[in-house]
Amino acid sequence: MQQLVFDRAFEPDYGVAVEVAPGVRRLTARNAGPFTFRGTNSWLIGTSELVVIDPGPADEQHLAELLAAIGGRPVSHILVTHTHRDHSPGAAALARATGAMLVGEGPHRPARPLAATAQTEASADRDFRPDLLLGDGDRLPTAAGEFTALATPGHTANHLAFALAGSDLVFSGDHVMGWSTTIVAPPDGAMADYMRSLDRLEALGPTRLLPGHGGIVADGAGFIAGLRAHRKAREAAIVDAVAGGAAEIPAIVARVYAGLDPKLVGAAALSVLAHLDDLAERGLVRATGPAGDAQAGLDALFRLS
Repeated sequence: MQQLVFDRAFEPDYGVAVEVAPGVRRLTARNAGPFTFRGTNSWLIGTSELVVIDPGPADEQHLAELLAAIGGRPVSHILVTHTHRDHSPGAAALARATGAMLVGEGPHRPARPLAATAQTEASADRDFRPDLLLGDGDRLPTAAGEFTALATPGHTANHLAFALAGSDLVFSGDHVMGWSTTIVAPPDGAMADYMRSLDRLEALGPTRLLPGHGGIVADGAGFIAGLRAHRKAREAAIVDAVAGGAAEIPAIVARVYAGLDPKLVGAAALSVLAHLDDLAERGLVRATGPAGDAQAGLDALFRLS
């Protein structure tokens, strides 16, 4: 089994657009937190004319730093990997300042109706409206290079990664990050979609992944294989916990995530929720009882049998 090793050594140089490859710079927003790590990475691609990927949160300081890094050069497109509030809200202000076209898969939407679990909501940006819609395999030629959109739903229904032609670089958003596993929280996300999207990205072969948070993933294919194995092991542990008598999400979390930092218990519970939804859809567990608000009280969500 491919071993999964997380890299949490990444330290951004806030306020500086750091060149990570020829014509590719990373500017990290100052929105560090338990779910954003050191902050959201905004990517500036090109030399004389630029493309920006994920302008980040609605933050005046980050916008000012982006504009300083742009340095008055034209920006043709702003690409958005997905509509969470740490990635897309800065797009509108940056578009107003630069005249760039907003590009994404579409507005925010739920992944799908849940099989047998409660509805919850992540930090959705419901205001984002792209000028140009891209689907899986669509190509976007720009002066900064040609980008191919890769549909990678799972973290959100509208998540895209972007492959840069003529390079081994893929901007992976929050689908694959080297510092942590990705939160998959229904209804924004769906575990079955996420696992299929790992296959989609891995099919590209060995690539360097430039994620929405943290440092570069140098061995993209190997890391994806490790993520898949990790998710399968987590699923097996959840099934074992249910078979062993854990009948509610908090009890499953306590068994599967022993010793977890209390700040991350909520995220673990949402991951369990996503796995249980997938397992219920496949007929491997059955959920009964009233569904509640997962963010208000996960202990009231499930009775498993």
